[in-house]
Amino acid sequence: MIRTPLRPLARILKAREQGENPQAIERENIRLRHEAARDADRSRAEGRLLVLGVFFLLAFMAVGTRMGILAASEPSEPRANTLGADILNARADIVDRQGRILATNFETSSLYVHPHELIDAERVADRLIQIFPDLDRARLMKDFTGKRKFKWIKKKISPEQKQAVHDIGDPGLHFGPRDMRLYPNGAIMAHVLGGASFGREGVNSAEVIGVAGVEKYYDDWLRDPANGGRPLQLSLDLSVQAATEEVLYGGMKLLNAKGASAVMMDVHTGELLSLVSLPDFDPNTRPRPLTEGDQGDSPLFNRALQGVYELGSTFKIFTTAQAQDLGLVNPNTMINTKGPLKWGRFKIRDFSDYGPELNVTDVIAKSSNVGTARIATMIGPKRQKDFMRSLGFLDPTVLEMVEANGAKPLWPSNWSDISVMTISYGHGISTSPVHLAAGYASLLNGGTKVDPTLIRRHTPQQGPRIISEEASKAARKMLRKVVTDGTASFGEVPGYFVGGKTGTADKPKPNGGYYDEKVIATFASVFPAHDPKYVLIVTLDEPVETSGPKARRTAGWTAVPVAAEVIRRTAPLLGMRPGVEQVPLKGVTLTANQ
Repeated sequence: MIRTPLRPLARILKAREQGENPQAIERENIRLRHEAARDADRSRAEGRLLVLGVFFLLAFMAVGTRMGILAASEPSEPRANTLGADILNARADIVDRQGRILATNFETSSLYVHPHELIDAERVADRLIQIFPDLDRARLMKDFTGKRKFKWIKKKISPEQKQAVHDIGDPGLHFGPRDMRLYPNGAIMAHVLGGASFGREGVNSAEVIGVAGVEKYYDDWLRDPANGGRPLQLSLDLSVQAATEEVLYGGMKLLNAKGASAVMMDVHTGELLSLVSLPDFDPNTRPRPLTEGDQGDSPLFNRALQGVYELGSTFKIFTTAQAQDLGLVNPNTMINTKGPLKWGRFKIRDFSDYGPELNVTDVIAKSSNVGTARIATMIGPKRQKDFMRSLGFLDPTVLEMVEANGAKPLWPSNWSDISVMTISYGHGISTSPVHLAAGYASLLNGGTKVDPTLIRRHTPQQGPRIISEEASKAARKMLRKVVTDGTASFGEVPGYFVGGKTGTADKPKPNGGYYDEKVIATFASVFPAHDPKYVLIVTLDEPVETSGPKARRTAGWTAVPVAAEVIRRTAPLLGMRPGVEQVPLKGVTLTANQ
């Protein structure tokens, strides 16, 4: 920068020549320099004021906009608000195999109060008590007159209750929108669906989370927005399930049973068509778990999956089928059934005297413990244990429910010779009805392993081979004879060719030993026996049939007729037409027309 001198020599000399005062030139230059500096300072100050004014204008506009948004929106519950705290309340529906709704979302309202906005707290408390009798007035008044600025009254209310609260007309009462889980069929499929509850909650939304059953097992999938609202389709059939529950409930009451369960399974795909456990509950108002006593007495307890029982003689068909597959016996092989069968201090007896010997088919038809135990001794411990493992009886089931992992079968750590004998007729090993259904399906579908599933499938499972097709076919014929000529004569359903095996097991005491007059009665059935499509397991806990002069507890009198009625009711719903059984003609010679 070039500064102009205050006393330029050229102008001073010229001023002297003309008789002017050189000091005036210096004063003029000082004045001009001061004016230029003042103008520059003013420009800088004006620029700074402009920038500061724009900043304050933008700040006030942002504050004003936020205040306007808050004034126009619903009040929020006091809790941390961050980008990561958004509540995802969307949850996919659950449908049955036909697409019928089993679980869906229902829009309702929540009720909360801002105590500082209440006009008449006592009147509000009195009116709320009339609408919600479970509320405590003293507690309400304490909350209304305290220092809290927010208080939940009800997390979900009905439209009628909302209108009644509206009629109170106090500005301190507020409503928030809320989605809740609704089960339109009530208690039907309660144990499978499980139920849902609220997770994180706000006044404008609530996080719906599964608490049991498939709701919890598939919780992440049901809440995943990437699924685009696509429903979860189960293998269960609503009509079949409802019919099974109705028949099973009637049978349980008629036979004075403590509880009951039923499992129907497709032998080829592994799909469960129905899974029933009684007593049950309504998942819309799911009860609390028991805090004392036996959890098995709770309606939340799933007897079909969580209940592990000695299922008795239903296991005999596994023993004879394995022995046939190993080439040790055939259906006509004669077996020594003379009893009792002694092993050390243990004695194995039959329910009745069946004579000195029976063929293998009649061992199953008449349900001989002694005959089955003798067949099992031919198999031996290692081969029997391996076979039980291949059928899934030694591990928790893979069913898609959170309760499945806790349903661990009970079997002896020392699989001795006496274990071989008792396990051959279903004692000394405890499994669930779901395990038994999967075992029967794997045994009777031609001999390939199938795992139970609650998810809709359209193709058969291609599992490993368990036994040969010939042994599987022979087992089906034996089970058919149990119904036509054996212990399950009440199981016959005309046109559906039912086959099956009864099982009556003494109920164990909590501290060891067995009750004398308490049993678990089971009928494991397949229909149609000549071309299996479905297996049905019906289990009754402590049944007693009292129509005769003497109380009867065996499965042939209790579980069998109940299962027969289930098949009679559900087979048409499954699209099965009754047929005519092909029987061999005796004494007739077929000739061709010439």
